Amino acid sequence: MTWSFTDSAAAFRAAAAEHLAADPARNTAVLTLMDTAGRLGWWEEADGRVTGVLAVAPPGVPAFGAMTEEAARALVLPGGERATEVRGETAAVEAYAEATGRPWAPTVRMRLFRLGELTPPDPAPAGRGRVATEADVPLVAAWTTEFAEAIGDEPAEDYTGFVTERISEGRLWLWEGPDGRPVSMAAVSRTIEGQARVHLVYTPPAERGRGYAAGVTEAVSRAALDGGVAQVLLFTDLSNPTSNALYQRLGYRPVTDHLGVAFTG
Repeated sequence: MTWSFTDSAAAFRAAAAEHLAADPARNTAVLTLMDTAGRLGWWEEADGRVTGVLAVAPPGVPAFGAMTEEAARALVLPGGERATEVRGETAAVEAYAEATGRPWAPTVRMRLFRLGELTPPDPAPAGRGRVATEADVPLVAAWTTEFAEAIGDEPAEDYTGFVTERISEGRLWLWEGPDGRPVSMAAVSRTIEGQARVHLVYTPPAERGRGYAAGVTEAVSRAALDGGVAQVLLFTDLSNPTSNALYQRLGYRPVTDHLGVAFTG
């Protein structure tokens, strides 16, 4: 039983393909990061089965996919590297953190949801959803900065390229209020192994309380389904009961809880 590591997405796919395909929802973070990660790893049992995977992408935080607690406890990063943060399913992250013997503290608690039967918001919010266009790039880039600040991340200097990629691929939707102004946004990731993840759901403070987030989330989720996505996923912050309740009203159902930790010594 051993951990193996590579910087080749092709080598990683070849080694862990069966494990990744068996539960793409629980492996969503690794699948999303796989092609940009600086390091990929998999845990192989004595009988050759892979029962754990991870991806380390800039800025160097390991993201766990589906992983047994045994694999997590046995994880030692190559070269004696010491992670400063780790994210993944709660049981695996706690097992890894405790096995290191280093002091640690939770930074975020998330819940992964998977869409069941999509249910439109009732009552429906005023306005309509539409795909964002190139003309929306400046507004969406500014909102992305606000979104990063709202969730406690350090904003990038410029999100133009980030949002242009999503808009050019038709993966970012806006909700227009009754007067035609954009009032909320949501995006969906590229489809990998039949799964895609809704993210970047944001409504400016002045526009909240009118159901716009529900409207745009339903719109982008329906677009993903219409595009052939088998599993539509999203993460919520467990400290935000409003968003957790909203997504469940739209038909999203809990899959598993996730934890982020930072090592404090």
